[in-house]
Amino acid sequence: MRTLRLITVTSLALILGAGTAFAQGAGAGQKPKVKVYDFSGDTIEGDLIKPEGTTVDAIDFAKHSSLIRIRKDFIAEILKSAEDL
Repeated sequence: MRTLRLITVTSLALILGAGTAFAQGAGAGQKPKVKVYDFSGDTIEGDLIKPEGTTVDAIDFAKHSSLIRIRKDFIAEILKSAEDL
């Protein structure tokens, strides 16, 4: 269901994008409007804000034993089921 929705949204976006591209090509004889922003006169001042305190590294992961426990009393039943095959 999610894949179908993704395909539908992608197809719709491509169709709408192609429509706007053709609409822009109709006025090819006109020069495109260009906006120029000049930030050369602006001065930006500020300080670097860093958190204060100590750094805690948590790279070491805890060692745990396996959560899988083999039942010793079940081995006889496993062998019996293997003989039936």
